[in-house]
Amino acid sequence: MLGAILQRLPWLRHVFADGGYAGYAGDKLRDALRRIGRWTVEIIKRSDAASGFEVLPRRWVVERTLAWLNRNRRLAKDFEHTVASATAWLFIASVQLYARRIARASNQSR
Repeated sequence: MLGAILQRLPWLRHVFADGGYAGYAGDKLRDALRRIGRWTVEIIKRSDAASGFEVLPRRWVVERTLAWLNRNRRLAKDFEHTVASATAWLFIASVQLYARRIARASNQSR
């Protein structure tokens, strides 16, 4: 997936990874990334002193984006038969999300 992203957005070079990628899994991730380009990897880990829920830096970006996209019923409930179809519906949901933002911003500027 990152290889395809690199073709479309060649300036991207930094990857945030979950704490599950610390240690051996992180080494495997770095090796895989080295084969497709020059990437830096930042592992976002929970503090050892933390107990209970803790907001982790940068992780909320992914969770928030998924929550916004899953407001679209088609993405939340239906299962697509092909990757192309799923990709198309994600694109449609993203266009809808950004169109609403643009409309809201233009109404606020009046």
